[in-house]
Amino acid sequence: MSLVAENLEKVEKYIKEACDNAGRQRDEVTLVAVSKTKPAEMIMEAYNQGIRDFGENYVQELTDKIERLPKDIRWHMIGHLQRNKVKYIIGKVVLIHGVDSVSLAREISKQAVKHEVTADILLEVNVAKEDSKFGFLSEDLPEAAAEIAELPNINIKGIMCSAPNVDNPEKNRQYFAKMCKICVDIKTKISDNSSMDAMDVISMGMTGDYRVAIEEGSTMVRVGTGIFGERDYSNKK
Repeated sequence: MSLVAENLEKVEKYIKEACDNAGRQRDEVTLVAVSKTKPAEMIMEAYNQGIRDFGENYVQELTDKIERLPKDIRWHMIGHLQRNKVKYIIGKVVLIHGVDSVSLAREISKQAVKHEVTADILLEVNVAKEDSKFGFLSEDLPEAAAEIAELPNINIKGIMCSAPNVDNPEKNRQYFAKMCKICVDIKTKISDNSSMDAMDVISMGMTGDYRVAIEEGSTMVRVGTGIFGERDYSNKK
């Protein structure tokens, strides 16, 4: 068994345990394998274990891999997305995770209209109010979400966050709980908007804290190092 296969077995075990702890079903949580900087061979190892959702941070790397790897992979754009790069990924990814401004959402909408597709997005929340992180502050999110929801060819599927980098994942439990409350509040406040009807994705939890995130209600976890090992950034595009 390859290292990737062994790691995936552990990750699946931990996801199942976290779901059991929270009284949830395993199929309520989507595992996104974060494959940034990893070669196609390693991605195929995960693919051969049944993984179909992969997350990438860099547009050039993402588009290169889309061309080279199986067409049934569901690609997620999980990194910070610049407006001038939107045109390269529109219609090629199943979900854009890090929509952190109304201006970025407008560009996504513009490109989606141009390509005659509907773009599914998540609104990024700076839940811990960290200066180093992108995203909407929770108090600004309802107004921004209402404005974005009116844009054509765009569908808000939910919210996402990158919690603080901590030594003990329990320290992030408060932020994961807050994210679930934010999601409920947004749906309640903008319940009459058709593009918000399916706002049921909460993307939170990474290698260090995804078990706690699942216990607090995450529906999508982004695990990279826990599957592929430490990253090599020397060839980052």
